[in-house]
Amino acid sequence: MPGRRTSTMELLAVEAAGRGMEVLTAEEAATAGGPAYWYGGPIAGARLAGRLGFALLEPVDDWLAGLPEEFTGREVRAATVQDAWAIERPTFVKPPRDKSFPADIYADGSRLPSDLDPATPVLLSDVVTFAAEYRLFLLDGQIAAGSRYAVFGRLDPCPLDWHGPIATEIADFVDRLVTDAGPALPSAVVVDVGQLLDAYRPGHQWAVVEANMAWFSHAYAADPARVLDVVLRAAGPREHVKPADLPFVRH
Repeated sequence: MPGRRTSTMELLAVEAAGRGMEVLTAEEAATAGGPAYWYGGPIAGARLAGRLGFALLEPVDDWLAGLPEEFTGREVRAATVQDAWAIERPTFVKPPRDKSFPADIYADGSRLPSDLDPATPVLLSDVVTFAAEYRLFLLDGQIAAGSRYAVFGRLDPCPLDWHGPIATEIADFVDRLVTDAGPALPSAVVVDVGQLLDAYRPGHQWAVVEANMAWFSHAYAADPARVLDVVLRAAGPREHVKPADLPFVRH
């Protein structure tokens, strides 16, 4: 783990130590041997991956853009910063993986940072309203752990009631998503979903917010033991990577 800890890192460190694993900072790990697992940022992770022999699994940049609108509830397209600079209406713009600039609603392309590499990949999305958003840690297409993390865009973590109606709706949605688009995801990944509101329709529609790397995702109120299970698969020894996961290894 990086030397600067977050609350998720602390929870995972305690759980890993309880399993008999040695927990090291990135600096300490640089002089240690493998096999090793990683939880932390992509820059340090990529620097240490070759030395310590772990492989970082991550979704492909255009996974969200390739989903049918049945699962996104909005138009999402893969583009570049050059394309984003040309937008003329409010659009949600985000980097698909690395946080090279803030993901946000930009009134037009002129509001984006001007010093970005024009070829940087971005996702461009219609502006929508999510009533509530949930983080799901998936392992082999199944929900291993989950947590609500936001309500109407404001941070509001809350454990999922796995026996409640919301959890049932989420599980049904994820089952359909995995059946349709599961092979396009690594076996250990984070998928955020939300209740999408539409002023012209009653109730809500479940939709995918985004997919993320499990080894760089906040756990919020999810069970740290189950989160660690997903992280260990998503950023573990290269020789343990399943053949189906090889296309998702970060290079």
